[in-house]
Amino acid sequence: MGKQKIDFENEQVRNNFRHTSSHILAQAVKHLFPEAKLAIGPAIDDGFYYDFDIEHRFTDEDLLKLQKEMKKIIQSNLPLERFELSRDEAVKLMAEKDEPYKIELINDLPEDAVISFYKQGDFTDLCAGSHLESTGAVKAVKLINVAGAYWRGSEKNKMLQRIYGTSFPSQTELDAYLARIEEAKRRDHRKIGKEMDLFAIYEEGPGFPFFFPNGMVLRTELENFWRSEQRKRGYQEIKTPLILKEALWHTSGHWDHYKDNMYFTNIDDNVFVIKPMNCPGAMLTYKRRMYSYRDFPVRIAEMGQVHRHELSGALHGLMRVRTFTQDDGHIFMLPDQIKDEILGVIDFIDSVYKIFGFKYHLELSTKPEDSMGSQEDWDRATTALKEAADTKGIDYVINEGDGAFYGPKLDFHLEDCLGRTWQCGTIQLDFQMPQRFDLSYVGSDGEKHTPIMIHRVIFGSIERFIGILTEHFAGKFPLWLAPVQIKLLTITEKFSDYALNLGNKLSDAGIRVALDLRNEKIGYKIREARNARDSYIAVIGENEVETGILPIRSSKLGEIGQMSVQDLIEKLLKEIADKSL
Repeated sequence: MGKQKIDFENEQVRNNFRHTSSHILAQAVKHLFPEAKLAIGPAIDDGFYYDFDIEHRFTDEDLLKLQKEMKKIIQSNLPLERFELSRDEAVKLMAEKDEPYKIELINDLPEDAVISFYKQGDFTDLCAGSHLESTGAVKAVKLINVAGAYWRGSEKNKMLQRIYGTSFPSQTELDAYLARIEEAKRRDHRKIGKEMDLFAIYEEGPGFPFFFPNGMVLRTELENFWRSEQRKRGYQEIKTPLILKEALWHTSGHWDHYKDNMYFTNIDDNVFVIKPMNCPGAMLTYKRRMYSYRDFPVRIAEMGQVHRHELSGALHGLMRVRTFTQDDGHIFMLPDQIKDEILGVIDFIDSVYKIFGFKYHLELSTKPEDSMGSQEDWDRATTALKEAADTKGIDYVINEGDGAFYGPKLDFHLEDCLGRTWQCGTIQLDFQMPQRFDLSYVGSDGEKHTPIMIHRVIFGSIERFIGILTEHFAGKFPLWLAPVQIKLLTITEKFSDYALNLGNKLSDAGIRVALDLRNEKIGYKIREARNARDSYIAVIGENEVETGILPIRSSKLGEIGQMSVQDLIEKLLKEIADKSL
């Protein structure tokens, strides 16, 4: 068999590569643990996984053995051969191999479905494909870890064991990926959040984060920045209730399209919804008065806390929670204002991401199967978003069928320092909800008309954005966001009075300062301050008290030399005002 050329930049080729890798893993498991039952094994971002039903609990030692067996299969360069069977033949084959999960999958296929299998050596798997020509093309493979996974993602089903792995066309590429993974572990926001005392999630509230004083400083600075930028752009801030009657969510369409993700409570024998979205509250806010066409655009914003049901297995620090705060904006406008308002939001989001040093790319998400409204409205909305992106000269990828149920959207995927992307900002164009809530304004003709609406977020979720920032900066935040902008460390207790007076002077200047006056060795204090990622450290001893000159250490740059108190204050204030990275 000839050598296969692997274009790993091509997404389909990459998926075929990782899908083939998952079959190699399954074959290795069947070699070493023949009693294991096969479930599913797809390619995923950065790798693959395969789910197994087996009484034995896979260990790290097992992963090493399986990886060694996978390399044998790769070296055997087994061809992958596709064949098709009738439904009865397919069930019979899987019954002979004692694969109940495969039989269930076959029985769930449509009557007219093509039932295909892939064979490599002594291993055959039910699979739609596609794959590489042979196992030999997978040059470098690494099994990462084992996790639990419910069959078909349902808590009602059996918990299976999921083995995660990754693979590359060369060992060099695999080594580079593993180095990035180690760096990502070092930057894990859950680890850094604990070391910096930012936040925690307790067993008493899975998916419901607690923010501590340091975390609240970071959060408050982000919110203050958000409010300042909103005011510059003509937004008015509102606050809507956390719990609203069921009927409201029927009107908005969430009951029909989002009910499984909602929480409920009963008050006075009536069903209320703990809001998963802020937009219905914005609708009611608009309806409190009659607007004229001269009032448009009407821009309102809300830091609104929402609650959404997430499976326990999906929860992940601040990245995936059950309650979070969205920096929502809702713009009500006339038809001829659509393009300018979309352009304005694009500029807004772009300016905010530049503050944090983020690059981003755009995706245009189109009408999903589960949607409401006419095709004509969807076409108008989609065209408007395309034209705005084209006017800005921004390239975008079409994400078919991933729009909101009420309208298409432009999603902003920002890129962090490790090259990972995160979907944060979004612009959703909505013709439906204003109609469903019977919103109106008086036009220039004296008649009532229905406004058009934009939903937009910039941070997305404040909690998730904090998680992203924490990993992006490895906890060494820009000074304007840092919980502790400078920490003063005394060599002995006799310098405490000086440190206290200096701390007051810094605080009066508007600088967040912390003091460590404990009777501990100075090396220990310095290590603790570094671990807490305090932005600047100043050590105070006899010489500093006598001269007023302080040795300054930066968490990012290390030792930066000696400075007078006044020079230090001016330096920090300038760095804060400039929002320097």
